[in-house]
Amino acid sequence: MGIEIEDKFDVSSEYAIPDLSRLAEVVGPKSYQLVALYYDTSDLRLAARGVTLRRRRGGADPGWHLKLPKAKGVRQEITHPLTRSTKIVPPELAELVRAYTRGADLQVVAELDTRRSVTHLLDGETMVIEIADDRVKGTDHRDGNVVRWREVEAELLDDSGQALLAKVGKRLRKAGATPSDAGSKLAKLLEPAPPARARTVPGSAGEVVVDYLASQVNALLSQDPRVRRAEDDAVHQMRVACRRLRSAMKAFKTVVMDTQELQEELQWLGTVLGEARDLEVIRARFGKLLAGVAPELILGPIQARLGSDLHEREQEAYVRIKEALSGDRYYALLNALDDLVAEPKLGKAAAKPAQEQLRTIAAANWGRVTKTYDHAQAIEDLERREIAMHDVRKAAKRARYTAEALTPALGKDMARLAKLAEDIQEVLGTHQDGVVAQETLAKEAERARHAGEDTFTYGLLVGIERNTAERAHADFPRVWAETVKAVGKLL
Repeated sequence: MGIEIEDKFDVSSEYAIPDLSRLAEVVGPKSYQLVALYYDTSDLRLAARGVTLRRRRGGADPGWHLKLPKAKGVRQEITHPLTRSTKIVPPELAELVRAYTRGADLQVVAELDTRRSVTHLLDGETMVIEIADDRVKGTDHRDGNVVRWREVEAELLDDSGQALLAKVGKRLRKAGATPSDAGSKLAKLLEPAPPARARTVPGSAGEVVVDYLASQVNALLSQDPRVRRAEDDAVHQMRVACRRLRSAMKAFKTVVMDTQELQEELQWLGTVLGEARDLEVIRARFGKLLAGVAPELILGPIQARLGSDLHEREQEAYVRIKEALSGDRYYALLNALDDLVAEPKLGKAAAKPAQEQLRTIAAANWGRVTKTYDHAQAIEDLERREIAMHDVRKAAKRARYTAEALTPALGKDMARLAKLAEDIQEVLGTHQDGVVAQETLAKEAERARHAGEDTFTYGLLVGIERNTAERAHADFPRVWAETVKAVGKLL
């Protein structure tokens, strides 16, 4: 797997690559013949989302290549060795595009025959930039249509060459190259229609909210392959996308209406993801705690119980995640999210100016935080009050997500509000996480005790976690007072 950073340019058949020897040492050109078969569903679901899956012969890296969208100008590439069959996609790669195919079959949709001339730019002995001059013959296997064109790609091979990549791009443009609008060669040949998007009034609340919902749907989809590969932080990011979508649907229910069923399905997905994420977090937390304890105070196999045992349970949770992500319920949720972005049920508030309508919604969401706090403080029973304070944390998180959603449209006031809500969320979260950690340690200590193991270190860690939770609890009144004062000035 790699991260691909490249600049693509359209050029004429007579275009001449400019002299780049003043920028770096030049090696090449060297020529290759590349033949690539591209796979997609019959209705081009991969291409519509900027995903390419190909089987390529020739060149320096023959094999299967899956390119996934990651960010502007940056794509994640996953490779697999060349297989004999041209009809069957390797199961490992087919698995990674399930969020896009959703049960539909993959088939050959196009073939690209490319004559490639490759030049490398070196920094000392390190290749930092690859420039590929491609003359392409593309065949659409759906209708037999043939298209020919030429393009140039400048790809970063080493992070040290980022400044050089910019200079190369400037030199190529000066010689007559124009930045390509197509995300890939396949997109240039097939011209897939992008996912449908609702038409909204420019500058309206509806436009802002639908754009935000679309961005979070894309965020959820982009994490799906990473979750299937159990990549670092992927489950967390996918669960955050679920939470942001649910929060937006709740906060903006007068703008985009009738989303309750979708909210419930997102909650289901978030719960599925949460098991592995919570185990991942607690395992890392305990690992950090143990690293700070003097070796002579670590008694019994506590490191195994809080490390490998929790990791084993985490891996079992990943199996359940993959089962959920390959099921009809998940596909139905993704289809419903696509429908929401394409044809949302817009309320009267959607047509109102964004500045007027959405600022009011942001203020109302902060009001929900203060109302929840007042309710919690009115509870005399300490245990029930602590439970109610957890609702304050959830309300603060929703206020934060709402403000973050509105920051691009409403500016720095919303960014400031988001940060203030996050301060409340974090101090309450520190307390809650400490309480949960104590409960987990108590359960693990009980298992250790039944196994005849020394539980001294568990008690030591419980003491550390209790101290952390109590400090956060004691600090909360100050943070709350400062935050309420700051929000009052802001809104």
